[in-house]
Amino acid sequence: MTNVKLGILQAYHNKSETIGDKFPDDAHRFRDLFDTQKQRFQYKVHMTIGGVLPKNIDEEDCYLITGSALSVRDDLGFKQELYEFVRECDKRKKPLLGVCFGHQVIAEALGGQVKKLKREWNIGIENVSFPERRLWMTNHMSLDLFVFHEDEVTNLPTSCKIIGNSERCSISSFEKGSHILTTQTHPEIGHEFMTALIEDCRGEIDEKFLNQGKDSIRKLHNGNVFAEWVTEFFLQNLH
Repeated sequence: MTNVKLGILQAYHNKSETIGDKFPDDAHRFRDLFDTQKQRFQYKVHMTIGGVLPKNIDEEDCYLITGSALSVRDDLGFKQELYEFVRECDKRKKPLLGVCFGHQVIAEALGGQVKKLKREWNIGIENVSFPERRLWMTNHMSLDLFVFHEDEVTNLPTSCKIIGNSERCSISSFEKGSHILTTQTHPEIGHEFMTALIEDCRGEIDEKFLNQGKDSIRKLHNGNVFAEWVTEFFLQNLH
């Protein structure tokens, strides 16, 4: 089976002793997630947090923008060039996935809007409903997935469509055409990492949100199923 060249645009690098030194970074978590499948990817990590983007959009077959502890509402040094790259992917119909921060980046880059959550934080595992099945989906109509965010997409860009929603996030996943897919969730996160992240944030985030999140993550999650969806999404765009 031919390897698909996947460019991972890493939008954060955790340097802490408690998280950064003990767990794989964002790009490696995605590699670990996708490597459980039969379809193989050839990965190249672009440290977008440091201003690094592909010099030629055709360097890779498809792209993924990771999550980040940063906010798209802030004036980030690398943000505008990343937005331009997203718009070029859209123009060229290059397969593109945005995860959490990446989901919000794509929304803003294409003309949508991102605001701070009214409830302040959404942390834990939540059930995301996908009412209309796509060809790249399995038979699942909903998935339990990790979330950890205080921003949300409030207005969609033109020609985009909501395909996934949850009780606490009305725009949890959207698409544009057949080439752009996003999720506010974190399919690449596991229980151990999320537990450590919650504990690491004590004193910085209100205890009620952290405790609600910790209570919710006792159940199983479907990150592996979403990874299968994404793989099929990429493959269908490349054939």
